[in-house]
Amino acid sequence: MILAILLLANLINYMDRYTIAGVLEDVQNYYAINNAQVGLLQTSFIISYMLFSPLFGYLGDRYNRKWAMIGGILFWSVVTFLGSFVPPGQFGLFVFLRTMVGVGEASYSTIAPTIIADMFSNRKRTMALSIFYFAIPVGSGLGYIIGSTVANAAGAWYWALRVTPILGLVCTFLMIFLVKEPKRGESDGGTHLITTSYYDDLLYLLKHKSFMLSSFGFTCVAFVAGALSLWAPLYVYRNSLLIDSQRHPHTSPSSNQYSMSFIFGVITCVAGLAGVLGGYYAASKLRPYSSGADALVCAVGLIAGAPFLYLALVFSRGKIAVVWLLIFLAETLISLNWALVTDILLYTVIPTRRSAAEAFQILLSHALGDAGSPYIVGLISDSIESGYEHPDPIVQYFSLQYAMYMTCFVCVIGGAFFLATALYVKSDKEKADRMIRS
Repeated sequence: MILAILLLANLINYMDRYTIAGVLEDVQNYYAINNAQVGLLQTSFIISYMLFSPLFGYLGDRYNRKWAMIGGILFWSVVTFLGSFVPPGQFGLFVFLRTMVGVGEASYSTIAPTIIADMFSNRKRTMALSIFYFAIPVGSGLGYIIGSTVANAAGAWYWALRVTPILGLVCTFLMIFLVKEPKRGESDGGTHLITTSYYDDLLYLLKHKSFMLSSFGFTCVAFVAGALSLWAPLYVYRNSLLIDSQRHPHTSPSSNQYSMSFIFGVITCVAGLAGVLGGYYAASKLRPYSSGADALVCAVGLIAGAPFLYLALVFSRGKIAVVWLLIFLAETLISLNWALVTDILLYTVIPTRRSAAEAFQILLSHALGDAGSPYIVGLISDSIESGYEHPDPIVQYFSLQYAMYMTCFVCVIGGAFFLATALYVKSDKEKADRMIRS
C-alpha cells in the first residue's frame, strides 16, 4: 500500500512537470515569448528543484520523512494551481510560480526513494524501485496527454494546470492516513547507525567513486531528457507544418500541437515502461556474471540510444511515422537506467547518508543537465533564426534541428561515465556492507 501511494505521488509529480510541454505553443503565443524564454520555464523549475534538494536531503536523514513529503506535495499543488491564473503580460510571475513548484517537488523526489530502500532489500528493492520509477516515463507521458487533451477540450491552455493540484491534494490525504515511515536502515540491518554531520556526509560522497561517476552519467541522461521533453513535440509539430505548407500551400495545416503532444505522450509512456522493465530484466540476468551489471546496462542503453536519436533528427523530413518510431526506440534505450541508477546509489551508500546522496545527485544532475539543456537548445535555435529578418517555417524547423544534435553526443558521454562506474561498484558495495555490519 505504501509503495502504491509513493508511486501515485511520483506519477503526479512528473505529470505536473511536463504538462506545460504539452501546450508549449499556446504558452509561447499567450505570453508572446521567444524560444529561449520558453526554455527558461523548464530551467527555472529545475534550478529551484536542484537547489532545495540538499536541504530536503539534510532533513530526510535527520527528521520525519513522511511529513516533509506531505508538506512538499501540498506546496507544489497550491503554486501550480495559482500559476493557472497568471494573465498575459505577467510572464515573470508565471516563471516565479513554476520556480516554486520545483521547491515542493524537491522534497518528495529526494526522500521517497530512501523510504523504499528501508522497506525492501536486494532484488526486492530493485523491483520496488522499478515500479516506483515507472512514474517517470508514464507520468511524463500523461503530462503531455492530459495537458493537451484538457487544453483542447477547455479551449484554453491554463486549464491543463488545474488537474494535477486536485490529484496532489488526494495524494496528501492518502499519505497522512496510510503511510507509515520505516526505521532508517531497517531492511539492511543497520538501524543502529549514527547520523553524522552534513560536512562529513558530503566528504564521504565526493570520495565515493561509483556514486560520483554514476551521478555524472545520470547528468547526461537529465540533459538529454530535459531537451527532448520540452522540444521534441514542438520539433515534430514544426516538421509537420513544413510538410503541410509544401504539399498544400493554399490550405490550413492538417496537424496541430495538441495531436503531436498527445502522440509524444503515448510514446513516452510506452517507451518508458518498456525501458524500465527491460533495464530491470537485463540487469537481473547479468548480475550473476558481473558485479557491475546495473552500470553496464545503463551504459549500453545510452550509447545504443544515441544513433536512433540522431536518425530521428536526420530523417524527419516527410516521414513523421519514421520519426515517431525512432524516438520510441531512443527513449526506450535511454529509459533502461531510471531505476538502476538509484539502485546503485542505495546499495553502495550507507542508510544514514542516502537522502544526502539523493539530494547531491539531484543537484549535480540537474545543475549540469536539464537545468540548462532546454534553455541552451532554445538559445541556439534563436541564434540561428536571428540571422534571418523574417524566419519562415523552414528556418524555424532547421534551427531547432541543429540545436538538438548535441543530445546525441551527450548520450555517448553518459555511456562512458557508466562504463567507468562498473569498475568500482563491487568494491563500494562491499565497503558499505562492512560499515552497516560494524
